[in-house]
Amino acid sequence: MIFESDKTMFEIYREGDFNKKFRVIYFTELDEHNKEAEINHALLGDPIFSGFLRDDMKSQGREIIENLIKEMNESGEAFGENDISERLKLCLSE
Repeated sequence: MIFESDKTMFEIYREGDFNKKFRVIYFTELDEHNKEAEINHALLGDPIFSGFLRDDMKSQGREIIENLIKEMNESGEAFGENDISERLKLCLSE
């Protein structure tokens, strides 16, 4: 059984300002120093995909997400939810 503390909540989003870069925020890794600013930045953008990474697959999941973001920023186009979930399928928690 996977407990709430055994996963990392994240969201892939596109910035709302002029450069429209794709970014990721890992909500459960924020601390008091950066929490408010990072969440506000994400809220101003357009959500692309959100979910939970299993902690036992977190490093692989982060690597896949970084590659997705790199590809999307290079093409300027967002991947669909099905494409993203397919690439992350082994790393996602329910």
